[in-house]
Formats: sequence, C-alpha cells, structure tokens
Amino acid sequence: MNCNDHAFLSLDAAQRMAVSRRTFLQQSAGGIGLAALGSLLGPSLMAATKPAFPNFAPKAKRIIYLFQSGAPSQMDLFDPKPVLAGKRGEDLPDSIRKGQRLTTMTSGQKKFPVAPSIFKFAQHGKGGAWLSELMPHMAKVSDEFCIVRSLFTEAINHDPAITFSQTGSQLAGRPSIGSWVGYGLGSENKDLPAYVVLTSFGSGRKDDQPLYDRLWSAGFLPSQYQGVKFRNKGDPVLYLSNPPGMDRAARRETLDELAALNGKHFDALGDPEIQTRIAQYEMAFRMQASVPDLTDISKEPQHVLDMYGPEVKTPGTYASNCLLARRLAERDVRFVQLFHMGWDHHGGLPAAIRGQCRDTDQPTAALLTDLKQRGLLDDTLIVWGGEFGRTIYSQGTLTETNYGRDHHPRCFSILLAGAGVRKGTTHGETDDYCYNIVRDPVHVHDLNATIMHLMGVEHTKLTYRYQGRDFRLTDIHGEIMKPLLA
Repeated sequence: MNCNDHAFLSLDAAQRMAVSRRTFLQQSAGGIGLAALGSLLGPSLMAATKPAFPNFAPKAKRIIYLFQSGAPSQMDLFDPKPVLAGKRGEDLPDSIRKGQRLTTMTSGQKKFPVAPSIFKFAQHGKGGAWLSELMPHMAKVSDEFCIVRSLFTEAINHDPAITFSQTGSQLAGRPSIGSWVGYGLGSENKDLPAYVVLTSFGSGRKDDQPLYDRLWSAGFLPSQYQGVKFRNKGDPVLYLSNPPGMDRAARRETLDELAALNGKHFDALGDPEIQTRIAQYEMAFRMQASVPDLTDISKEPQHVLDMYGPEVKTPGTYASNCLLARRLAERDVRFVQLFHMGWDHHGGLPAAIRGQCRDTDQPTAALLTDLKQRGLLDDTLIVWGGEFGRTIYSQGTLTETNYGRDHHPRCFSILLAGAGVRKGTTHGETDDYCYNIVRDPVHVHDLNATIMHLMGVEHTKLTYRYQGRDFRLTDIHGEIMKPLLA
C-alpha cells in the first residue's frame, strides 16, 4: 500500500501507523533488540527469544573506556624521540611531512619548528615500557598495559574525530560503541543501565572542546540503548528523588497505570519505541533505589580512597569517576565510559599537560590496581586514549620551556589493559619525528573490531538494518589485531 493511495489516506492515524512500512521495518529489525529488552523487563520474557551474541566465549564481560577528550600528546607521554634533542627549532623536513594536510591553525605558518618533549622518559616494569615522568603512578602498573603507538584515524578536527572513534563514522547520527555493545549483549544488571557515561573537566584546559550527548547516542538503534549520562554536579540523575507528597508505592501505582496505557498503545500501533518507553520507565524506577547505593562511597575503606587521590570525594572529578567506574563494574554494568576534557594543547602545553596528568595518572593506576585486587581485571577491558595525536612541530612560538602542538591524525598512542590483552607489551612504531607509522599500523576500525572481539562479538555480524542497508560499528572495515591479544 502506497502512502498516497486512497485506501491508505482513508485510514485514521492509528491505523496508518499500524500498516506503515516504517513500523513494519522497525518490527522486523527487532531481533536482537527485543532479546536485550527482555533482559531488562524480566527473565520470563527472555524465554521467548534467544540472543545471537556473544558468538563465542568472551574474554571481557565489561568495558571501562577512559576517553581523554582533546587528544593527549603521544610524544610527551608514551612515544619518546630522543634523537630530536639536537634538532630543536629545525624546520620539519618535507620528506617527513610528505605534503600531508594541516589544520587551518598551522597551515599558514611559514615554518614548522621541531619541538622535542622537555619531559624525561624511563623504562618501567618487566616489559620495559617507556613512560614520561608525568605518569609516575601509571609507570608502576605498566606491566598491565599494552601500549599501542601506531593508531591512526581519518579525521583532523575534534568533532569528526571523536564522533569517528565512538561511532565509526565522522558524520553524526550513528550508534555509539557502547550502544552497539548494549544492543548485542544486553544488560546483566536489571537495576542499572547497560551503558553509563561519566564526564569530568580537566585542570589542563578548563575551556576545552565541549562534549555532545550524541557521542553516547543510540543513533538509529532503539533508544533504550543510548548511554545514560550521570551528571557531575548535584544528583547524578535528574528526578532521582520523588517530588514532595509522592512515595514509592504511589510511584509504582502510577507506573503500572502508564504501562497499561502504553500496552494498549503498542497493541494498536506496534511501534517498538513504545516498548522502549515502558522499559525506560521501569529502569528509572529501579534506579531510584540503585543509584543512591551506587554513589554512596561512605563505606569505602580509607586506604582505597587514598589510593585514588585527594579528589576522589569531589563528585564530577576524574578520580571520583574512576572509583564510580569500579563500583559500576562490580555491579556488572556492561559499558562504562569516562570522558575527561582538557587535552587540547595548542599552546602552553608543558603546564597544561602537567595538570591533565595530575588529574588522571593516580586515579587510572588506582582503578587498575583496585580491579585487580578484587579479581575484576581478568574480565574487564580497560581502554585509555583520545581521538588523535599531536604534531611534533610547535604551533606558534617555540621556546626552551614552552610550545604547543596541533592536531595529528597520522599516528597516536592508546593503552589497553585487562581481559584478553597482551599486557606488558608495546605495539607499533613511528618514525624519528613521531609523524608517520613505520610498523604495525592500527586503524580506529581495527581497534573497535578488536574491542568487540574481546567481548565475544564478531564485529561483521552485529548489524542493524536501517534505510535499506545493514549498518555496523566498523562499517565495511576493521581487522582484529591479534598481536594485541593474550
């Protein structure tokens, strides 16, 4: 039936919706989504559907993704280039740059003066990992990490680069990686969302690039799979407390009546989003009881609080969010993502990066140690990294103690730790100027394919049909990076 047919136009609104192609496609595409919805609504509903994932035994049950928004400088943290010490101020050779594109912030510079890092590096642990003096706490747990020095991306500016790393596309509108994981694997905790997002402001640059809620959006997936952002000020979730005069019993009665009305609405229209609405109301009700317990750290031992550092009791800080991530992991939340802003250092990098490392070094090391002590690191995957790297040449004036760095997509470093990771290793190599990859490149799609593999998901099989084609996180790309795996 065409939408312009007389027979279609003669139907009322509810009947039109019930027979529309959009509703038919949404219902047909339910599959995996309905299975995961069943896991939220109750075990009895799960009996009717069988989830297609995981495809094989997973190494990781959950992920904590420590996203360093703004792009940390790899040559100041993880990829030392001592040979450049004698080349300070020299112009970057054309043979190294190879005509690669630049941002508008430096494309007008007449020279590209080489700016070697002013920070000292040393090898640590049995694996001999090279880390900057800025990360003394992470150096102590370096044998837990796999350092990947050869990651590269396609985007050269922040918004498309962050969007690409999170969704597999530079254009907004695709589902985030956390949403894909929730869609494919469902939830293991009926009282908390499968995908939780935490944000913090860095002390290195407080006016850094903003974050957008679409970075943890479900895109065209059913909206129940979008990330739930916990606020970094006030109540972690809006409307967590009932209004005056409304007790829990009254709230339960109200939700039961709403569920009955929505059920009738679904019977008439068949729109899967109505089921999502019912599930989200129920989740919100359960979160009113589960979130206060989650965020109450009053019973945490003092030695644990001390391990995370002095800011752990300040809500919204990176340290506080790392402790909260561990508490979410204990409760089997599938995907926890921390976004820490402040890494975009176009100028004044030495002072700014010190501030960022003060924010993140101790809490990150504490999170790994805490998880390991509790037996959770064996089945938790940790990812630490940003959207691209920084240039070896200085943006603006270069002095002996100060410099800035522009965006650089050609090579950057990330860290992996935990479940299924070949720990205590360094993968990939860049040239002497930290400008091009010379060995073992890893594309962002490859990273995401490997993350999904560790979760027991074959990335080419986790798809969703939308607008006439099958979409997936890795688009038509992505290779599993077996050298990164234990």
